[in-house]
Amino acid sequence: MNPPIESGPGGVRPSLVNVTHLIYGLHAIAVLIGVTSSATIVGGFVFGLPSLLGVFLNYWMRSEVRGTWLESHFRWQIRTFWFTVLWLGVYGLFLITIIGIPIAFVLILGLGFWVAYRVVRGWLALNAGETINA
Repeated sequence: MNPPIESGPGGVRPSLVNVTHLIYGLHAIAVLIGVTSSATIVGGFVFGLPSLLGVFLNYWMRSEVRGTWLESHFRWQIRTFWFTVLWLGVYGLFLITIIGIPIAFVLILGLGFWVAYRVVRGWLALNAGETINA
């Protein structure tokens, strides 16, 4: 007989909380790479290996957190990634026109701040043991 799995806050396994911290950490590394390199925050987030690994882990572990308070964090992380990809596409459309280049510049800066905000806000909520609403 297997020993019972211990539960942490909110009735979830501590290992799932640790995985969620790891994913936020991977996203934060991607943002940091974007800030400290020639890439933009958005470029580092969408195309960087840490963030791609984080999204892979989100999808791989999603069924493990279904029905728990961590499900909101996984949804938050996945939506952050895919909305960033969507707005990056809009940025590209503005960038290909001469008139849209100033709009594209403002959009990429705003999107970078938005990504950083979502990573920080989500991670702070996780540290507090709270759900996060998209």
